[in-house]
Amino acid sequence: MPGYAANKQAHVTRLRRVEGQVRGLQRLVESDTYCIDVLTQVSAAKRALDAFALSLLEEHLGHCVADAIAQGGDEAEHKITEASAAISRLVRS
Repeated sequence: MPGYAANKQAHVTRLRRVEGQVRGLQRLVESDTYCIDVLTQVSAAKRALDAFALSLLEEHLGHCVADAIAQGGDEAEHKITEASAAISRLVRS
């Protein structure tokens, strides 16, 4: 079971909100909205998606990685390396 299972509905709701923001961007471009206003909304959508990613990462660390560490062995090292790579990708984006 994924680490986000307990908050799955909240995550789906949050992603639907982000999806709405992206659709709003499309409408802004279609209606020839001023560039800076569109960029402001792009920034808001990116922040919302980043907040979702951080929440998901926190749950992954607290559930999947913590369980692997408790069990020990190669799986623990794999989960830590995997989480580090995910954090690196998030920081670079």
